[in-house]
Amino acid sequence: MKRILTGLQPSGKLHIGNYFGSMKPNLELGKTHEAFLMIADMHALTTIQNAKEMSENIRDVALDFLTFGLDPEKTTFFRQSDVPEHTELTWIFSNIVPLGVLERAHSFKDKKAKGLEANTGLFIYPILMACDILLYDPHYVPVGKDQKQHVEMTRDIALKFNHIYGEGFPIIPEPMISEETGVVPGIDGQKMSKSYGNTIEIFADEKTLQKKIMSIVTDSKGALEPKDPAACNVFTLAKLFFSEDELKDLEGKYRAGGFGYGDAKKWLFEKVNVYFAPYRKKREELAKNPEKVDTILRFGAEKAREKAKAKMKIVRELVGL
Repeated sequence: MKRILTGLQPSGKLHIGNYFGSMKPNLELGKTHEAFLMIADMHALTTIQNAKEMSENIRDVALDFLTFGLDPEKTTFFRQSDVPEHTELTWIFSNIVPLGVLERAHSFKDKKAKGLEANTGLFIYPILMACDILLYDPHYVPVGKDQKQHVEMTRDIALKFNHIYGEGFPIIPEPMISEETGVVPGIDGQKMSKSYGNTIEIFADEKTLQKKIMSIVTDSKGALEPKDPAACNVFTLAKLFFSEDELKDLEGKYRAGGFGYGDAKKWLFEKVNVYFAPYRKKREELAKNPEKVDTILRFGAEKAREKAKAKMKIVRELVGL
């Protein structure tokens, strides 16, 4: 069975982009692959500097995955910070990665251009991500299109390490990108991201969910004018929830005119609300037993660390430590 590894930062409340871009496809892959799923809390330190917020976010991510059906007996589910080998390998890799490689990382340049603080953690993020991956010898790394470059950097780092020290990383992982999902747009049309403050949270109350969906940015065309569904954020999000027949119906209304963006948003709200309603109830029940969640994460960390320690034994011998 091929192995996959992926992670999700505990940087805020779960949103539609997280679910369709990462969570849902990874849960499906966990049924057909040996899966390692990591709560990337060390990565979240680049933006979160409040202990209470961090703890709550970690618990939220764990609850979210368990709510949507993660089986901890089949998937190694763990906190990144519970496996110190991640940061140890980061230092070793830091000594073979040229500065210019990190300066060319799209994610770093994008966040810096948007005015986010360019701290050292954000700068070396790709190195820590490479360690997250290579410690477990996965064959594939499910990621969004925006993270493809980081997986390519991971491959380069593994090959360079092997060239300098010997074959410490015999499996060079491939990015696994779902073309169906692509980039999920936020309410402003950019990629849905907590960093941009444009998310639609899955477990928000009904009133808040409706308010967010009704605030999705559209063009200035009136209700009577025909519209291009391919250029509409509302229609793009509808593709995630609507059946093929429903989408054809919606597309027809767009092109015919007499159908406003407000009408489309109401359709979308009803669909999103119904889709996630049973999961909201299940999550409320799981949240009543935090000890169970902690036990699951400890169990996963033990399994993950066994693998990580074995890999680091090889790495230390190769570099002479």
